Amino acid sequence: MALCRAAAVLLRTRLRGPFTSPSRKALINPLLAPPRRHFSPRPPPPVPATAGAAAAAVAEAAEEAFEAARSTNDMLAAFSRLEAAVPANDKRLALACLKLGQHLEASGSADASRVLALALRCLGILEASPNAATPASASASDAVSLAMALHLAGSASFDLSRFHDALSILSRALRLLAPLLPDGGVAFGAGEEPGGFDVRPVAHAVRLQLANVKTALGRREEALADMRACLDLKESILPPGSRELGVAYRDLAEAYATLLDFKEALPFCQKALELHGSTLGKNSVEVAHDRRLLGVIYTGLEQHEQALEQNEISQKVMKSWGAAGPDLLHAEIDAANIKIALGKFDEAVNVLKNVAKQVEKDSEMRALVFISMAKALANQEKVGDTKRCLEIACDILEKKQFATADKVAEMYIEVSSLYEMVNEFGKAISLLKRSLGMLERIPQAQHLEGNVAARIGWLLLLTGKVTEAVPYLEDAVERMKDSFGPKHYGVGYVYNNLGAAYMEMDRPQSAAQMFALAKEVMDVSLGHHHSDTIEACQSLAKAYDAMGSYPLAMEFQKRVVDSWRNHGADARDELKEALRLYNQIKAKALACLSPGGSANALPEPQEQETDSDTAKAVQR
Repeated sequence: MALCRAAAVLLRTRLRGPFTSPSRKALINPLLAPPRRHFSPRPPPPVPATAGAAAAAVAEAAEEAFEAARSTNDMLAAFSRLEAAVPANDKRLALACLKLGQHLEASGSADASRVLALALRCLGILEASPNAATPASASASDAVSLAMALHLAGSASFDLSRFHDALSILSRALRLLAPLLPDGGVAFGAGEEPGGFDVRPVAHAVRLQLANVKTALGRREEALADMRACLDLKESILPPGSRELGVAYRDLAEAYATLLDFKEALPFCQKALELHGSTLGKNSVEVAHDRRLLGVIYTGLEQHEQALEQNEISQKVMKSWGAAGPDLLHAEIDAANIKIALGKFDEAVNVLKNVAKQVEKDSEMRALVFISMAKALANQEKVGDTKRCLEIACDILEKKQFATADKVAEMYIEVSSLYEMVNEFGKAISLLKRSLGMLERIPQAQHLEGNVAARIGWLLLLTGKVTEAVPYLEDAVERMKDSFGPKHYGVGYVYNNLGAAYMEMDRPQSAAQMFALAKEVMDVSLGHHHSDTIEACQSLAKAYDAMGSYPLAMEFQKRVVDSWRNHGADARDELKEALRLYNQIKAKALACLSPGGSANALPEPQEQETDSDTAKAVQR
């Protein structure tokens, strides 16, 4: 009976347990009670090998379909198929995100936020892979994939006006690529792929986008360095005589011209012209563009005859195409402006009248025509006609300021300078303030903001509104340092004006600080013996004089005397005035000396044998 009861218990236990197939009986203890629901369930049975092979085949087919897709719709459909076929952290999905994002960005078929999402998803997968933990452990191909994803993310951030994010992302991409460049000592692809991979085009794309971002942030000096690096990469990649290389030379020349560094711009523009002329012919479109820019550069260098010659050749080439489009009209306006610089005012007006007949009534081009016409008339001192032309231009710009704010803001700056020429300072200041308000809403215009703020400050100072001038000048200094670098000559001029404002406010100590900074900048950017550098030194001497620091005042006034003496007979009047001021400061210093003091401690300007004739002439 006991055996029967034991058998019955065992039987009941088996019946309460889960049903098992004969193949698994040996793995299950028949005496154990079935697991309760709060226990962990048993692991699922392993997937048969045939199922894994089928999944791999589906993933491979999806990948091939994505690679074969060409249109946007086909790529999106294939991407969805691949997304469903592979794990979320699969590297194939990361590369698909990258390819799709690049396609959407290039085709403009999706907004930048979607492109950014794809780039960040790609980055997330790549960075999670074990080999991407550190740059040292990442393979070259992984590093390039990461850099390309970072470039895409940086480009999308730029398009979304997230400039600081873009700068950080692209800088990281450049750090990844730097060790892989040929001159970095590592040949990319060595030992990884039979044919290797040229990383230079990727580095070029990153550098170029960095230049765009820094330009948008107003950091144009830094952007120029990236553009120079881009050119170096292109020179190493492209064959000699490449049209694209010629365009790169011209782009760099234009960047230098934008910073008013015409001396640096000239050789690059000449290289572009030489290359395009030899490969495309003297009447090519590229040659015409090169010559037009060359005319602008010569104008900036005040070599107006050469500028006019280049402009006329450029126009001749454009006319040979049989088209009178905007480029030709702009070239004609440029020619008129060059003629104005040469004093050929009537010729300039005739050119502009001819252009006015060819443009639409309320177009920006017509506004440009009347601005240039006003410039010619202002130089002829025809104040009434000048104002009428400026009023017409302003009426046109008023209608365009919301459509093309950047161009209108720049034209307002030009109009304000002409109102300044006819002594309409209030109108000039008003237009500059309007321009500044427009530029502040345009992230890429930071370099102009500093210039405009400086102009407003200078005009307010000129009209006696000193306390209003100071905030504009202080703001201009910071903006211009960010845009052009701390040693740009424009920064020096603003420091000088700020010093003059502080002198007007009876703050000689603050003025001395500004004049010292102005002199330091001008020493570097203009040279010790440039007339503006000497004037900054003169102002510094006056500030120390006002402070009662006569030994310092005499020291800097002595430098002024020595500098003007080095200019020779042409600076006779300036030297005479400098010596007069020196003697004036010296008299004050001697009057302040204690009875036991010695005049020997005071600095004296030294006569130079080479300048003895000039010195004698001044002393007469």
